[in-house]
Formats: sequence, C-alpha cells, structure tokens
Amino acid sequence: MQMTEQPIGIFDSGIGGLTVAKAIRKFLPKESILYFGDTKHLPYGDKSAKVIQEYALKIAGFLNNNGCKMIVIACNTASSLAHDTIKKTYPKIELVNVIDPVIKKAYKPNSCIGVIGTKGTIKSNIYTNKIKEKDNSIIVKSMATPLLAAMIEEGFFKDEISQTIIKNYLSKEELSGIEQLILACTHYPLIQQSINTFYNHKVTIIDSASEVAKFVKQVLKKKQLLSQSTSLNDHFYISDYTQSFEESAKRFFGNDIVLKEVSLSV
Repeated sequence: MQMTEQPIGIFDSGIGGLTVAKAIRKFLPKESILYFGDTKHLPYGDKSAKVIQEYALKIAGFLNNNGCKMIVIACNTASSLAHDTIKKTYPKIELVNVIDPVIKKAYKPNSCIGVIGTKGTIKSNIYTNKIKEKDNSIIVKSMATPLLAAMIEEGFFKDEISQTIIKNYLSKEELSGIEQLILACTHYPLIQQSINTFYNHKVTIIDSASEVAKFVKQVLKKKQLLSQSTSLNDHFYISDYTQSFEESAKRFFGNDIVLKEVSLSV
C-alpha cells in the first residue's frame, strides 16, 4: 500500500475522540480512519501522568503497527501528558495533538480566553503555559468541568438536567469576562450549541475537533500525504466493548460505525 493511502490513526480514552474522527471525515473525505478508544481505562482525566503515558504508548504502537501514516491524539489529557513520550518513541510518524491547533486558532493579543476540560487537562496547565509562552498579554481563565464528559458519554446532553449542569459551570466566577472559550475536551463539541445559547453567542466558542481536522489536512498536504482513494477502509476499535458504548459511538460519529474489541494487554 502506498504511504498516501495508509490510514490516519486516531485515539482517545473513550469515544469522545470520535468527534475528531467525524470532523476529519468531513474535511478529508478520502482518508481512511483507524480509531482506538481505550474504554477499558477511561476516564484518563483522573489518572497519573505515568499511567497515561503507558496507555498512550501502547495504543500508539498498535496504530503504528497497523500502518498509520499519522497519529492524532484525540484526547486533551493524553495530548498534554503523553505527546512528547510518543514523539520520542515513534519519531518518524506524523503526530498531531488536540492542543496546538486550538491555541493557534484562539491567539489574539490582549484578550481573555477561557478553557474548560477534565481535571487532568486543567491541572496540567498545558493551555495556560502554551498560550502565555506565545503571548503573555493574554489572560487565561481555566476551570475543570469533570461532570460534562461523563454526562455526554451517557447521552445526557439535550435535556433539562444537562442544561442545568452546563449553566452551573459556565456561571462560575472563574470564567467571568472571557471573550473566547476553548472546549478542551473532545466530548464537548456535542454541547457546543448549549454553550453558545448560554453566552447568547457573544463568546467565541473554539471547537477542538474542527480545528484539529483542518490542521491535519494542512500537515498531510504539506507532506504530500493526502489520499486520492475512492474507497474507504475504516476500522474502529475499543478496549472494552459494551452495547451502550456502541450506541454512544453512533451519537458521536454516525449510525454506520461498527466497534470491535481488541486487547492491548495494558
């Protein structure tokens, strides 16, 4: 198989990364996808850096061994804690995280940017540090919103309870005065409409899935690795299969998805 026709590997702690896979399918309709959701070990947000690095390396090895031309870390926690480890172990493969493309999009001198994500992502300060390195004039207000991912994963994101939780988080003083809000979790695009409604469309919401997909396209084009295939060969794997996960996956990606369980012995 020619390098251009090899799949794009995408992984996440669960199925939230399917929002990234769906965006990549939208912007790159000729690219085959090989997705791995580590449902056996989710959530990553409350685990140690060492453990997340071990999981991520094992998954990266799986994607590499299956001939992926690129690996997309579709998880903010893994992006913040395991990107450098994967890059060092697999230096030849194209590696994209979900953080850098978003920061590039959000960049605006003398602005105030909000960031919401898991405890692990927010505790790492990865967004604050990277934004401040780029421009110290930018004010960054970060807040962990641990209930949101679990709520979305279970399908509760269009009812009264979910709206109450979203409102409760976004109303907190920690996010006051922001001009932009980075959705630093790949689950959150599914509640972007509710977040826009809360802010009455007066705060710019930055969807990581779309920005990552656009960046992936740029990298593949620059490296002359864009596929010209007319037939797709997608595969979607998870480390622990349940019927409820398959149902949730269809909400994230689409009804044509079929999940297969595979053990990586982590």
